[in-house]
Amino acid sequence: ALRDRMEVLHLSGYSEEEKLQIAVRHLAPKQLREHTLTVADLLFREDGLKHIVSAYTREAGVRSLEREIASICRKVVRSLGEGRLGVTIADEAFVARCLGKRKYFPEKAGRIEPPGVSHGLAWTETGGEVLPIEAIRMKGDGNLRLTGRLGEVMKESAQTALGCLRSRGNRLSFLGLSEDNFSSSDFHIHIPAGAVPKEGPSAGLAIALALLSLVVDRPIPPGMGFTGEITLRGKVLPVGGIKEKVLAARRDGLRTVFLPRSNQADLEELPPEHIRDMRFILVEEMEEVLNYVFPLQKEARDASI
Repeated sequence: ALRDRMEVLHLSGYSEEEKLQIAVRHLAPKQLREHTLTVADLLFREDGLKHIVSAYTREAGVRSLEREIASICRKVVRSLGEGRLGVTIADEAFVARCLGKRKYFPEKAGRIEPPGVSHGLAWTETGGEVLPIEAIRMKGDGNLRLTGRLGEVMKESAQTALGCLRSRGNRLSFLGLSEDNFSSSDFHIHIPAGAVPKEGPSAGLAIALALLSLVVDRPIPPGMGFTGEITLRGKVLPVGGIKEKVLAARRDGLRTVFLPRSNQADLEELPPEHIRDMRFILVEEMEEVLNYVFPLQKEARDASI
């Protein structure tokens, strides 16, 4: 009853650039004061703080970032107590020595992948994530197997994507697609990091592209990311978490992002510095995506009409 009478504000997480500026202007000076240090004892460089953000923290806020900065300060205090003199420069190499092996590795989403692999964009409580989606096929009867701790919504997205492609075999014949491609094969879709539960209505388009790439044996060009749910008729539906997904795409090297056209207003709200050097393609139908993913096949189709 109380919630019905209140206005709920949804706050998105910080971008890596925002975290870096928070660390430079607030967190690092605060921890220096709390550990009775000055810049004559410890000087944080931006490349060192940026390395902490990208390699040792993965959160919507900055609490873990502050803890890692405090850990470096404690190590410097100890070395000063042991008699070391002079200023310590906390650059990327020093941070790596202090904090040990990195905890998080960016998904190498910009590399060339074999047919059957696409990159979906997901929202999580700690920000956006790039999800590699892998598909393989074996001889069978058109069955579908899903692994990677997928929730019910994502399982239904995969089933919908497969049904959509099977029903549109004739319309996509310019790609060499037909019903026989599906009826004589079993398909296995896997989203890595199997220990991490995955849920949400935004992977349908990426799953459909992975399946289509596999069946027609053509890889998806590198640097492309997809978000959006699809229907059995091939409509691309709007999704949430656009800011977090776009930031994740930029962080992991995806420079071309496909979004539902209905999410255009969300895209316009992003600060310019968050979307520089990126290309956004707004679509309403799955077939619109094919014009960019398989451009040579589009030209062949247009020439035959």
